[in-house]
Amino acid sequence: MKTKREDVRNIAIIAHVDHGKTTLVDELLKQSGVFRENQEVQERVMDSNDIERERGITILSKNTAITYKGVKINIIDTPGHADFGGEVERVLKMVNGVILVVDAFEGVMPQTKFVLMKALELNLPVIVCVNKIDRPEARPNEVVDEVLELFMDLDASDEQLDCPFLFASARDGYAVREILDLVNGGKDMVPLFETILDYIPAPEGDPEAPTQVLISTIDYNEYVGRIGVGKVDNGVIKVNQDAVVVNHHDPDKQKKVRISKLYEFDGLNKVEVTEAGIGSIVAISGISDIHIGDTICSVENPVAIPFQKISEPTLSMNFIVNDSPLAGQEGKYVTSRHLRDRLFRELNTDVSLRVEETDSPDSYKVSGRGELHLSVLIENMRREGYEFAVSKAEVLYHTDENGKKMEPMEIAYVDVPDEFTGTVIDKLSQRKGELVNMKPITGGYTRLEFNIPSRGLIGYRGEFLTDTKGNGIINTIFNGYDYYRGDISYRKLGSLIAYESGESVTYGLFSAQDRGTLFIGPGQKVYAGMVIGSCSRNEDIELNVCKKKHLTNTRSSSADEALTLVPPRILSLEQALDFIDVDELLEVTPSSLRIRKRILDPTLRKRANMKK
Repeated sequence: MKTKREDVRNIAIIAHVDHGKTTLVDELLKQSGVFRENQEVQERVMDSNDIERERGITILSKNTAITYKGVKINIIDTPGHADFGGEVERVLKMVNGVILVVDAFEGVMPQTKFVLMKALELNLPVIVCVNKIDRPEARPNEVVDEVLELFMDLDASDEQLDCPFLFASARDGYAVREILDLVNGGKDMVPLFETILDYIPAPEGDPEAPTQVLISTIDYNEYVGRIGVGKVDNGVIKVNQDAVVVNHHDPDKQKKVRISKLYEFDGLNKVEVTEAGIGSIVAISGISDIHIGDTICSVENPVAIPFQKISEPTLSMNFIVNDSPLAGQEGKYVTSRHLRDRLFRELNTDVSLRVEETDSPDSYKVSGRGELHLSVLIENMRREGYEFAVSKAEVLYHTDENGKKMEPMEIAYVDVPDEFTGTVIDKLSQRKGELVNMKPITGGYTRLEFNIPSRGLIGYRGEFLTDTKGNGIINTIFNGYDYYRGDISYRKLGSLIAYESGESVTYGLFSAQDRGTLFIGPGQKVYAGMVIGSCSRNEDIELNVCKKKHLTNTRSSSADEALTLVPPRILSLEQALDFIDVDELLEVTPSSLRIRKRILDPTLRKRANMKK
């Protein structure tokens, strides 16, 4: 018989990127007394890895728990970027309601729509929290209307439409139920805690039934290996219990296991427990090959819980062992075995990733959800001391039943100052984008909506920021597969290529800088076939940047000091990935990023181009 467990609530916090999810969780943790009075707490305490802190984004969903008035509230902080949407979809299976955070100025954004749609499909009740109410340009009333319109667009039921709205400033640590209450100033997060207890239903399940736990996320730890995190749907799970692992999408899977360690979340820590009942979110270690979507059941009644399939990747890149003349000088892990082990280890925690072996033992095809997804993996690997090369990102095509080529499409939402709309529409039309909607928004901005092939956006973001003088915002969301839209010419400019190996000198660079934009300064190691800049014309030019001046009685070496070089353009990882062309590779080491031609020898390169 199903019963409710009143002392537990399970919620997920969902929102578009940068609307304040992680900061809100910080405040809930602080105000529920998780930290000691004098404990030093860093900002955005949930973003645990370095890249999450530097970029201010959440990549992996995180679990935490607080206690308020004797009720344990399990909170899951989810990522907002479309590339990590796979994380959000799965996490919602563990909760009984969501808090939708919306920025009081930006209002409803593409990712807000995506995450809300997923929550409504699962019939989850929603608490809307209009955040950043302290921003001078906040427009809470209009944002409330936008959210209600979005609910209607997504065919929400009457109960869902009747959801509570709160107004908060996560940074300043308060929430209020009515905008008028802001006159007296908000005090704390109590209204939000109370709304959670009143409005989010307690988890239901049958405590007498056989055990069922659906694994929704995987954590990984060097010492204990894979840790499955999921909610107890029915029954009780105990340490040392015998169980069976089954999977809804893989009917043949039946593996006997023993539960060796069981944890629940408390604040930011995992606490060992001996047993857990319905509605508890638990972490289970000691099952070596546990996967997302597996159900842990009791031996006598192995029934899998249905689970939606994980979204397919849309982009792929080749990760290749570095074979440039400077290979092995800067990295700690350089062989194909190191590369293979590291890529397959990433599959332990990242479900949207695919790694496949290719015909060459030195190259692996890695597919992911988008450029950000793959660049975060590259950045993590170089920080760990890996050295390798990557090829240009390519989209994964499908074919329909008639053999016609299909490609992944995206909807791009672009907010730009009015004076740049012409440039942006022109650029995206050249990349096969079609303008579906255009409307003015506050502050002299226009919102453009494009339906565009994913490959049309590869390498566009850098150009977009230049075109809009850094004031534009672009957000994209996957929009299924459609028929191939025709060829797109990516790069209008050629590359400047080093002609010989050595060290770059001022004299050689000075004569090279008239041909385009340089990526390197004097005193840097170069090799033949390395790309040292972008050409100002649509052709590749080979240059000798190691060339010194011949000295004679009348030519002195000190005359060189008068030569002034334009400062080189130093590319970030994303810019370099955007820049490389199909016949180029990016060499990634812990201390440098170098762009190079696939074929370093100029004669062989010319032959290959003639064959094309």
